[in-house]
Amino acid sequence: MAIDLFDLSGKVALVTGTSRGLGAGMARALAAAGADVAVHDRERPCATEEGLRAAGVRTACLAGDLSDRAAADRLVADALDTMGRLDILVNNAAMQVKQDRFEDITADQLERTFRTNVYSMFYLTRHALGQMQRGARIINTASVTAYRGSPHLIDYASTKGAIVAFTRSLALSLVERGIRVNAVAPGPVWTPLIASSFSPEEVAKFGSDVPLGRPAEPDEIAPCFVFLAAEDSAFFVGQVLHPNGGEIINT
Repeated sequence: MAIDLFDLSGKVALVTGTSRGLGAGMARALAAAGADVAVHDRERPCATEEGLRAAGVRTACLAGDLSDRAAADRLVADALDTMGRLDILVNNAAMQVKQDRFEDITADQLERTFRTNVYSMFYLTRHALGQMQRGARIINTASVTAYRGSPHLIDYASTKGAIVAFTRSLALSLVERGIRVNAVAPGPVWTPLIASSFSPEEVAKFGSDVPLGRPAEPDEIAPCFVFLAAEDSAFFVGQVLHPNGGEIINT
């Protein structure tokens, strides 16, 4: 993929949740725009690291279970030790578990989903802010489910709603410090997580209900993150982009 419009040369990004799918796609897109990229995976080796080296940028593989506060606390420090600075933080790591009945969402599932999807953003952002300068960017991954809900992903959709509120509130808090915060709320995206979360029948129909009639490929969503990381989006503060295949969202 070539991102010709946006130049991120000299910038350093940390992207969480890059083991596959959208996270891997956004890491590739940021590297294609010239950024050095530290990629996070739950375990080493990081699947995307080799491809980023082929793009000619500096990269590093950082590991950790971000549902654990100590691991989240260490991640930013490891990124700084390895890369030397941090200009762009992409909070993307997330988990979801499909449940057909609300009563089947256990306390453990609820807590782990919120720790991974929401708490980690607080911890990572708090540590990153101590090193970020004016002009830095924070980009969070929300979801279309934050706006229209999901009967089978109630806890996941709830975390994505929290991320929208977190994005808007944090943006207002940091705008005078010259640090811009925005988010992306993708619609259906093909990732290995879909195949592991849904039945074969559901996978076959996945994404067919959007106007385009199909789910997105990760590389069709990733340019949104590059745009929000670049100076070209200088007037975007506390906004959420909606690459969702044509679904109209009341924001």
